[in-house]
Amino acid sequence: MIRNPAKPLQLLAPACLWLIAGQALAQEGSRSNLPPGLVTASYDHPGGIPSPAQFEASGTRIGEIRIRSRNVFDTSIPAEDTALFRLADRLHMQTRESTIRDQLLIQEGEPYRETSVAESERILRGTRYLHDASIQPVAWHDGEVDLEVDTQDVWTLTPGVSFGRAGGENNFGFKLEELNLLGRGSQLSLGYESGVDRSSTTLAYRDSQLFGSWWGVHANFADSSDGGTREFSLEHPFYSLDARYAAGVSVLDEERVDSVYDLGQITDQYGTHQRLATIYGGRSRGLSKGWSRRLTSGLTIDESRFNRIDTAEGVTGILPPDRKLVYPWIGYEWVQDKFETARNLNQIGRTEDVALGMHAQLKLGYSSEAIGADRNAWILAARASRGFDIAERHRLMLAWSFNGRLEGTSMTDGLSSLSAKYYFRESDRGVLYLGASADSGSNLDLDHAVELGGENGLRGYPLRYQRGEGRWLVTAEQRLFTDWYPFRLFNVGAAAFFDMGRTWGANPAGTPSQGVLKDVGLGLRLGNSRSALGNVLHVDVAFPLDGDPSIKKVQFLIETHRSF
Repeated sequence: MIRNPAKPLQLLAPACLWLIAGQALAQEGSRSNLPPGLVTASYDHPGGIPSPAQFEASGTRIGEIRIRSRNVFDTSIPAEDTALFRLADRLHMQTRESTIRDQLLIQEGEPYRETSVAESERILRGTRYLHDASIQPVAWHDGEVDLEVDTQDVWTLTPGVSFGRAGGENNFGFKLEELNLLGRGSQLSLGYESGVDRSSTTLAYRDSQLFGSWWGVHANFADSSDGGTREFSLEHPFYSLDARYAAGVSVLDEERVDSVYDLGQITDQYGTHQRLATIYGGRSRGLSKGWSRRLTSGLTIDESRFNRIDTAEGVTGILPPDRKLVYPWIGYEWVQDKFETARNLNQIGRTEDVALGMHAQLKLGYSSEAIGADRNAWILAARASRGFDIAERHRLMLAWSFNGRLEGTSMTDGLSSLSAKYYFRESDRGVLYLGASADSGSNLDLDHAVELGGENGLRGYPLRYQRGEGRWLVTAEQRLFTDWYPFRLFNVGAAAFFDMGRTWGANPAGTPSQGVLKDVGLGLRLGNSRSALGNVLHVDVAFPLDGDPSIKKVQFLIETHRSF
């Protein structure tokens, strides 16, 4: 079973940034957590400037596109005009103008389209090497509008030591990672990590715009204490709402040891060898009347082999059966062009792009023994998400998904998931967050059991504390976004939280559900505003209110997440 734990904290940032921090502490005159402001547009038309909708309706064309790429620190701000900040800017290889232009959906001479401008901003903000991006008109003349693309870099070379703690388990490692190699947007990393499941030495490379195109390549190689990973993909995705085609191929070959947990302890282990390969293509008519519709088809080979191993408790007891699925498939996707920007919602002091429109996808395949599979089965997958601004300062985000196989007349390895996230913006600095999720399984494969505890929810309990065929989880969190900006490197926030949940159904490890479990806690949040890591550091103290007497009454968690 492939898990995706939160990435550990990068403790040792680039040496020059830490030197800068010491100097900046004495000069921290400004406590604003906002980055240097984006450029204010100026216009050379005496009658004012039309709105973006008026530009589009009148057939205005795009004149000059100017790129204003700013470095990590803005020395025009007195608090950042220091020798050490200037040294950091000189050491940092700034994003090339061509790298930024390659990601724009607009070109000089084309008619102005508001949707293309807005989506270009979202694409730029979605990169890991830019802190923020905006595109604004700066001049309007002779039926043309000149645009300025304003971006700010973050530090992308991150050598360091990492550690984290969740559910009573520690992990650590070190990594040398460059997330904007030579200013071209590609990523190269070499590192070592030791976690609860395995120790791995990894080498990875990613280039999302190969030779300036929308083709992307990704390669990942890992030598692990329990096996290894070899992964490669070459893809041309639907990179925008108006993209007309997609294609790709990906392969994965991984050997590892998977663990069965019960009450936070490993009770069994087995070896897993997974091979996964997919080739696909897709077509779309682009964006029409606010919607993008996409048809895709492909072929997937998904094979998992399991073997018994010697464990501390003896030879493997619980062994999932082997499976090999070979299936052609067809899929259809709907994406609604409805997005909004926000600040201090899931990030601290960063511009966030929130998808409020409908996004739905259906996928149907058939695995057949006639083409090499070990069974005949219909492969089903579906998902949908939608956001709602239900009232002023009230936002609701809903998501649902289903995956499973129909073997004969029975559903196998079926998992249905439903989640709801509610945000009440009390002020610019305060947000009340309520989250609820439920997962329900049907005849789950033994390597796909549902888990709860630690990194899987319920912060006050050990890692993977409960296991079953289903679970539900409710979280209430009061979020505070401060205006403290220490060292001009970190944005500071805090949270008070309450978690409640439980599992149900058969547990192959043997221990039945402990019933409803609850915890309360307090946390510190540090937003990384100058680094390409783009993570939020969580430092939490959680107190379990239920559970068996063996668990600790205080749980300390140090993790990094992509959001608050």
